[in-house]
Amino acid sequence: MATALDDWFVREILVHEQALAGYLRRCWPHRDELHDLRQEVYCRVYEAAARAVPAQPKAFLFATARHLLTDRLRRSRVVSIEAVGDLEAMNVLIDEVSPERWCGGRQILKRLAEAFDRLPDRCREVVWLRRVGELPQKDVARHLGISEKTVEKHLAKGMRLLAAYFYGGDGIAPRAAPADATQATDGHGQQRAD
Repeated sequence: MATALDDWFVREILVHEQALAGYLRRCWPHRDELHDLRQEVYCRVYEAAARAVPAQPKAFLFATARHLLTDRLRRSRVVSIEAVGDLEAMNVLIDEVSPERWCGGRQILKRLAEAFDRLPDRCREVVWLRRVGELPQKDVARHLGISEKTVEKHLAKGMRLLAAYFYGGDGIAPRAAPADATQATDGHGQQRAD
């Protein structure tokens, strides 16, 4: 016997089956999993609607599908401990980190942090957002209120300066301490001789 929820599901969700199948085909590379994905999306939507019927069913359906794909992608990136559990049986040599290597790594990180701190402010922001935050160029541009071309230029400059400092010596001048309030500066932050 069909319930009101079943009727709602058929009327508001199942009518989008073809569009959902197309979306999943475009977004998920494993064709053999598409049927299971679609069924899981339907289960999630039905269970959520049992608690509270969404105001915009189609948008909710596709948001649910997107979240499911994101969850699956995250899980696929995690390596199972069991899969790597018996390394001796696989004849894999595990290189233990010696105190010298650990200390050397700390020194490298310290030098990199120093180089990073010496970057010009905007350059440092761009490098951080692109390389550490892994934001797309378009998002960095929007976040900082600059053009994508400017993001490219700052990133190239920042990477060049980091490499020069890190590998070639002092490629980046140390950042100046804030000027004393009594010292006059020109329009570019340079000390002016009065």
